[in-house]
Amino acid sequence: MIGPQHERVTAWLAKGNLRPTRQRLALATLLVGDGENRHVTAEGLYALCAASGEKVSLATVYNTLRAFCAAELMNEIVVDGARSYFDTRMDDHAHFYREDSHDLTDVPTDGILITGLPDAPVGMQITRVDVVIRLRRSYDQVVFRQE
Repeated sequence: MIGPQHERVTAWLAKGNLRPTRQRLALATLLVGDGENRHVTAEGLYALCAASGEKVSLATVYNTLRAFCAAELMNEIVVDGARSYFDTRMDDHAHFYREDSHDLTDVPTDGILITGLPDAPVGMQITRVDVVIRLRRSYDQVVFRQE
């Protein structure tokens, strides 16, 4: 990998002070190599990695995603106790979570207004606020065609 994609990936890892190991380079290329933001699950990234011909274990994918989060290169968005998404977009923004398809997408930034937060407990500070808006198909609005 040479060119703008390689530069983007190595700069991204350097921003988090992470060594560019083979596994990190492979996963970072899938995450940010094209310059687009994305939401991935560890399992989804593992499948992408396998499809690209890269040999990386699922445990390595999980560990690398956690290292990317610890280096503040991405955020983990927990949508329920068993499902997490990893988001490469680092500015403050909310998410739509479609319960039927398990898709996580960004809410337009002008769509949410948080007007106040409680004071943090003594000795603590608020680092971020996660807003996940759960969506479910409204079947009362679906029109069924008869044939």
